[in-house]
Amino acid sequence: MHATSTATAGQALTPASWEDLVTTALLGTDRRPPAQAVPGREAPVALLDAAALATLRRRAGLRPGPAAPRPEPAAEDRRPPLPAAAARRLAMLLADRSGGGGGGRRGSAPDLMELLPQWLAAANAHGYAAPPQALPALLDAARGRTDLRPAALAFAGPRALWLARLNPDWRFALRSAPGGGATLPGPEDTEAVQRLWQEGLFAERVALLSALRAHTPGPARELLSATWATERAEDRLMFLDALRTGLSAEDEPFLEQALGDRSRNVRATAAELLSALPGSALAGRMAVRATACVAVDHTGNRPTIVVEAPPECDPGMERDGVTAKPPTGRGERSWWLGQLVEAAPLGTWPGRLGGRTPEQIVALPVADGWQGELHAAWCRAAVRQRDAAWSRALLGVPSAPEAGGPGAVSLGERAKLLATLEDGERAEWVAGFIATHGLSEAFQLLGVCDVPWGAPLGRAVVDALDIARDAGSYPWSFSGVMGLAERCLDPAEAARLDGLLAVPDEREDASPGAGGYWAEAFQRLVSTLRLRAAMAAELSGGGPSGVGAQPPDAAG
Repeated sequence: MHATSTATAGQALTPASWEDLVTTALLGTDRRPPAQAVPGREAPVALLDAAALATLRRRAGLRPGPAAPRPEPAAEDRRPPLPAAAARRLAMLLADRSGGGGGGRRGSAPDLMELLPQWLAAANAHGYAAPPQALPALLDAARGRTDLRPAALAFAGPRALWLARLNPDWRFALRSAPGGGATLPGPEDTEAVQRLWQEGLFAERVALLSALRAHTPGPARELLSATWATERAEDRLMFLDALRTGLSAEDEPFLEQALGDRSRNVRATAAELLSALPGSALAGRMAVRATACVAVDHTGNRPTIVVEAPPECDPGMERDGVTAKPPTGRGERSWWLGQLVEAAPLGTWPGRLGGRTPEQIVALPVADGWQGELHAAWCRAAVRQRDAAWSRALLGVPSAPEAGGPGAVSLGERAKLLATLEDGERAEWVAGFIATHGLSEAFQLLGVCDVPWGAPLGRAVVDALDIARDAGSYPWSFSGVMGLAERCLDPAEAARLDGLLAVPDEREDASPGAGGYWAEAFQRLVSTLRLRAAMAAELSGGGPSGVGAQPPDAAG
């Protein structure tokens, strides 16, 4: 632009705000002419002149600020660096920020973003340090997905916290890190522990108590006990929750004291923790109350469990954690009964009910429609007390005709019961369930199985998907299970799936094009499994720099 034209524009145009100029440019000069017209110049040119003048004015009017002190350098990360192939793979995973589709047709390419959590878990297991150049993208990914944060921050290490202090967008890392990113004193540094406990922020105190509880449960409890009376109710609840780690009989006196707390939520949490200790006095009191309500009647043709629910919720029951007022739609007496049975030690029942095993107890008929309430309470007790024998009895055999089980009233409860079993037994049970009932009700159950799935469970899932394909329906109703298979199926199963990649001949009653969609879904599954195998090889240091770093289709 010539100096004369700039001068003319400067004389003709009244200074406009930058926001006005941007608005005019977005709307167009036909819809919104510049604030001041310039004789002899077209509106678009006048707008550009005004923008140039405003830019020059803004640059000329910027005053230099005082020099800020240089930040302290980031703490050194002494972990070994990633192998080169694994570093390239991480860059690929972080670059794919689109994520998978929420239903419908997804195509045959693997969903890289859904593989990131598994990659991070494997990298952390190897003890690698994150490449510095990947930290911004890694923090951005963790910012958008809270499920990534624990593994992402563990992998990112101290440099991520250093960056988070400089960028407000990444402050979540400071909140997510123990003690807000501060270094917590060790249990042996008693002076520093006491100082942080007395003077620290709430998040720092919670992190300190949790860290101490993991290593020295007794001193951690004593630290809390010393200030318990002066803590706020909401803080007492959070501190009490930290005692779940390392819970033992030594905690009973403190928890018994907490039963008299003025906060109902604190009392309820203390009662729950005490009921998880079968030898506690509270568990004994609840056992006396529960067994007074449940007995075996031998007068009929076969032994039958009879139930007499408690007639009232007395002050002693309330002190021990029984909530007097039931939820809407629940009867008071059944509500009280369920809480008593849930809190009573499961070891009480064989002696009370004729020396029977859990399986024999669960098999007994229950009079007057109390079976659902009684069995549901036993389910909650088995989960709370981590009792595998009772969980097996309440789950029943996976091939039972009804998918609800003898004790569980929902698949969600069955998933909780399965979580009390060892990994191998859990996977075997779910495989048997799928073989009998198919995949339509198995999604929640699959979610509690260990990763990668063992061979029997993997085969059961693949066989059930093959049966669903042969039925001629679209694969989208099984997208949840297919997504789990992509993340959990053993990569060694990829070769066994090659026979499912071809488009099958369509039956007359099949949905139009369903065979092609199924072939596409299996192609994505196979490509993902082979990609996961390549990722594992790269993290082990044995991944090829060529094939391992190729796009998914090439790797497959």
